[in-house]
Order: sequence, then C-alpha cells, then structure tokens
Amino acid sequence: MSQSDLPYSVLVEFYEKIESTSSRLAMTDYLVALFKKTPVEVLDKVVYLTQGQLRPDYEGVELGVAEKLTLRAISKATGVPLKTVEELYKKVGDPGLVAEQLLSRPKQATGLLGFIGQEGLKHELTISQVYSSLMKIALATGEGSQDTKVNTLAGLLSDAKPKEARYIVRTVTGRLRLGIADMTILDALAVAFTGSKAAREVVERAYTKRPDLGFIAKELASNGLEAIKAIKIEVGVPVLPMLAERLSDPAEILEKLGGQCLAEYKYDGERVQAHKKDERVWLFSRRLENITHHYPDVVNFVSMLKAEEAVVEGEIVAYNSDTGEMLPFQELMHRRRKYDVDKAMKEYPVRVYLFDIIYLDGQELIEKPLPERRKILESIVPAGSEDILLSKARLVDNAKDLLLFFEEAISEGCEGVMCKSVSGQSVYQMGARGWLWIKFKRDYRMEMTDTVDLVVVGAFHGRGKRAGTYGALLMAAYDPQSDTFKTVCKVGTGFTDEDLANLPKLLEPYRIPHRHPRVVSRIEADVWFVPAVVLEIIGAEITLSPLHTCALGKVEPESGLAIRFPRFTGRYRFDKKPEQATTEAELMEMYKSQRKTALQQ
Repeated sequence: MSQSDLPYSVLVEFYEKIESTSSRLAMTDYLVALFKKTPVEVLDKVVYLTQGQLRPDYEGVELGVAEKLTLRAISKATGVPLKTVEELYKKVGDPGLVAEQLLSRPKQATGLLGFIGQEGLKHELTISQVYSSLMKIALATGEGSQDTKVNTLAGLLSDAKPKEARYIVRTVTGRLRLGIADMTILDALAVAFTGSKAAREVVERAYTKRPDLGFIAKELASNGLEAIKAIKIEVGVPVLPMLAERLSDPAEILEKLGGQCLAEYKYDGERVQAHKKDERVWLFSRRLENITHHYPDVVNFVSMLKAEEAVVEGEIVAYNSDTGEMLPFQELMHRRRKYDVDKAMKEYPVRVYLFDIIYLDGQELIEKPLPERRKILESIVPAGSEDILLSKARLVDNAKDLLLFFEEAISEGCEGVMCKSVSGQSVYQMGARGWLWIKFKRDYRMEMTDTVDLVVVGAFHGRGKRAGTYGALLMAAYDPQSDTFKTVCKVGTGFTDEDLANLPKLLEPYRIPHRHPRVVSRIEADVWFVPAVVLEIIGAEITLSPLHTCALGKVEPESGLAIRFPRFTGRYRFDKKPEQATTEAELMEMYKSQRKTALQQ
C-alpha cells in the first residue's frame, strides 16, 4: 500500500470508538487523532466518508443505494441465498450488521468469496479503493446501472473484513449514524492542524464561504492557516446563508435595531441562493442543495440579471396565474420533483423576489452595509420584469408604521416581515443567526398562533391503533450557543393515517441506539434519532415545564419551556437543516411576549 493512502480498517477502528461514545469532547479527540494519522492525499476522502457522503451537499452526488440492491450485493458477495439474507435483515434491522455477520461465517464455496479462498489471501482495503468504488456506485446511471451498483458493491464486500463490511454497507445505505456534526469536524481540524481551537474561528469563516469540509481539511493540512484565510466566494459554490432572530413586539424590534430598520415582506416560499456566471445559472436551497433542475423558469429569470457574475438571494413564490395571488408554501412544493418538471412549471408558475446580493463581478459584498447592497441589487434587476423583482420593502422608524406594514404583508399572503439593520455594521453574516435580521411573523401576543419548526430527536412506541408505529415524537429546539438540541414537547396529534404509516420508514435512516450527543433531554425516549428531520408544529401556548430542557433555568429555576397541546401542521420542513430550526432564544422571546400580554389583560 502506498504511503499516501490509509488502510480502511484504520477508519473503521475510529468509527467503532466514535459510535460507542455519547461525549462530544471524546468524539472530537477521536477525530483529531484520525486526521493526524491520515495522509494528506486522502484526507478529504476520509472527511467525506465520515460525513456519510462522497462530495459536498451542493454537488448533489447521492450515494444512497436501495435496500433490495444492497441485500442482493451481500448475497452475491457471500454466496448466501438472497432469501436467507432477507430473513436475517428482518431479524437484525441493520444491513451493515447483516453483512458483518455473514462475512464472519465460514466461507461458502459459491459467490465471489468462493474464488478468494482463505481470509489471508485478501488484499487490504484502502481509503482510495473504497472511495473509488463508492463513487462508481453513486455515479452509475441509465440502463444497467442497477447491475453495476450491485456488482461493484459485491466486489467491494468480497474484499472487506466483517467489520469493514458493516461500515461500507451503512455508508452506501445512508445509515452511518456516527452523529458527528460539521461544527465538531471543524473543531477537530483546527486542533489537528494548528495545535489548538484558537484558529477555529478562521477555519469556520472559510467554511461559510466554501461549505466543503473535505476541501477545507485538505487545504488546511497542505497549505496552512494562511491558505484558509485566502479562501474567497466562488460563483457556483453556495455560501452558508445568513439567519435571523425572532421578536413579536414592533417597539422591541426597533429598539434592537437602533430605532430604524428596513422592513421587507417575508414571503411564504422557498429561499434560494442564485449564482450566475456568464450564461450559466445555479440555484441552491437554504440547505445548500442544488435545486436548479426543479426551476428551469427561475434559471431563465436569473439569467436576465444585468451582471456577468452574481450571487443573489431571494424567495421563490408560487402564484395563481389567473389572479396574481401568491400561493402558500405547500403549493410550491409540487415543483420539487424529478420528473414532469415542465408540467409542474405550467401548473405552478413562480416569481422570484430578491432581497440581497453577496457577490458581483469579482467583488465580495458581504462586508458592505445592507443599504449599499440593496442599491447594488436594485441596479442589476431588469426594470419592468414581472418574474424577477426586488422584495417589497420599506424604511420604518416607529412601531406604528412597522405594524401597519406587517398587517399589509399578511393581507398580501406573506408570513410577516423581516426587519433588518440599516446601520454601518449591517454586514452579511454568513451562517450566523444574529440581531441584524429579525423575523416579525404573525401576532402571538394572545396565544401561540405562530408555528415553530422543531427537530425530531426521539419517539415513543404506539399502542392500540398505533401499535407498530410511533405514538408520539419527541421534538426539540436548537440552541446555537451550545450547538445542541433541547426538548420542548412530545407531539402525537395532527398526523394522518398515512403520516403514521410512513413515520418509521422516514425516520429509520436516523435511528441510533442511544441518545445523540447533541440532544439534551430529561425524558427517556423509546427510540432515539440523529437530529435531522424538521417538522412544523403549532400549539395552544408556551408554558413552563420541569420535564423539558429548552431554556432550562433561564426563565424560572429548574423549569424549561414546553409547548402545550402541540399539533403537527402537516408540513415537513425538508427545506431546512436541523440547525435552521426554531431556536431556544426564539422560544424564550415568544414566551416573554405571551406572558407580557397576559399580565396586561
């Protein structure tokens, strides 16, 4: 084996250690040791594999292999009849363990292993070999692609040791379940290649411009911290989007923003980061997924911008072509399909409302204040277009005008308004949630009339009619300060029969045997999950609870915040990452506002 490669067995050893701990500090230490041991030539591959992927999200290289194909590959590699493989899978529920167990048995005379002979004759798998095979599987398309996937995976498994097979199969099926967040990897990279966490801020800053952990890792290891500092925004590579806080009192919002703000319609659509370079256009979602395929009409709209190169942000909104009325988010989601895109485009036409610009013709604009960015954006939007427009906005300096503009936005079919700082420090904070942008949504001063987006972290087995599925889900809010998810309610109402039937399948890829290290809970769930799936929840009110950990001790000693009578709205927020869910701070503000109103009555 070349010195520029690493045995895959070494990676497996670290995976076992990481999988066995619920301590984030221990995870970080293991990653530091792994990165130091990895030759720089394959460091990016090790990082991608540890993330459970092959390339950054925005490149759209999907590795997921269907369950049936995986079992076929295991059968072919081991010589065990497919029926036997399927029966074992029904028992253990983990295709990775199936592969491990079958490869641990005495070798069969048939199948690929029959040609290998003794275990000792196998050559040692390397990171490069595993990665190359997985890429071949991921990129196989068209006629014969299923056979290519099965044969490639079977060949890889035939060379693998039992434990290696466990993690190879978990990787290809999207069930690696290590529970490692991007922020943990950034911590480990900073320690491994600079000696301490002191450089973490610099590394994270580069990551906000180039959200590609494999690239960041290799660049840092090869060329040092100065090379990381030199990373620039690149058209075609999405940056991490800026996020907002939330308040419900117009006067308080203005006070936070220095007495004046730019209030913009908060459209009920899909946030998009659009990149234009000459004749080419890329569209990225809030999660940094490449959604260009879904919106060929938006590609045409963006191509009309008066710029050679640009990175702009906006909201894609569906509308009624007969009345011009904006349609809700649920209608827009009909556009998220692989097939019949042209048909969907006609049935659900869209407009794009732009609200920010990040880059223009070779110049990064993130350090410029919002008023200046807005003027630049306005200068490149084609005049008179009905398809790509500036978001409706108004400069306000008093609570009455802000409330009137908010009510106007609601009456036009919007969710509310975004209130943005117009000070000299109103920069674009990539990947950050701060008080430069504040969401002002529907009035929740009398009761909880606004929805929240919470993350599924656990579940409880159903009984009676719900036997065989989940009776309730444990939901959590995100705390960016500690990078953890804190429980706020158990929700079991609002689900249709179809929802209940599909929940186990939807959540299975994220199921883990213990509480996730980033989940803070006083409640012991029957089943735990990696924080990944975001659901929209509504409730009667936000109340104090000693059972939940959201804002624990921050409002009242020994009590956290909980949602009373929570209900699933039917809206799956697949467009949001778990770190983009409602935060602990937002729930605290909602609770304080609710309590203030109650005291005034």
